[in-house]
Amino acid sequence: MSAKLKFFLIVILSIFATAGAGVYIIQRQPSTPIIETSDGQTQQVRAIHQSQEVVAYLERSDYKTIPLEKISSSLQGSDPATLALNAFDDIASVGGTRKVEVAYPQRNQAFVTITQIKRGDDSVGIKYRVEMTTFGRSLFISSPPVWQIVWAGVKS
Repeated sequence: MSAKLKFFLIVILSIFATAGAGVYIIQRQPSTPIIETSDGQTQQVRAIHQSQEVVAYLERSDYKTIPLEKISSSLQGSDPATLALNAFDDIASVGGTRKVEVAYPQRNQAFVTITQIKRGDDSVGIKYRVEMTTFGRSLFISSPPVWQIVWAGVKS
């Protein structure tokens, strides 16, 4: 065999070997964490991600869903707090003060709670909850992620 043919075969085989390893990595199952209890028994924890989703949906049960079509502002932006405040800009006209809390339960998820406190009696008037996810970045990698509102709710 000529040297060129041997080199060509080596390159082709290395491409297939690399592609095969890539498929293996993609198809690999996530590992299941094991927790040891105080009495020495071990337990496998299987549904961590699902339980976090259940907690998020339990929080939603206290709120009345607001259809996203009724929100007149943009549903996308770079700052979760500003995005949520713009979605409910009509609450500024109600009067009183607003308290804004942002929680990031996961890297690509943000929950914003806006509490409208009535003027004069310090009681909670209306509470809004906005859930967001990231779906990418703007032009540059160093730029902040772009957030999108995926659910909104209100409770009185």
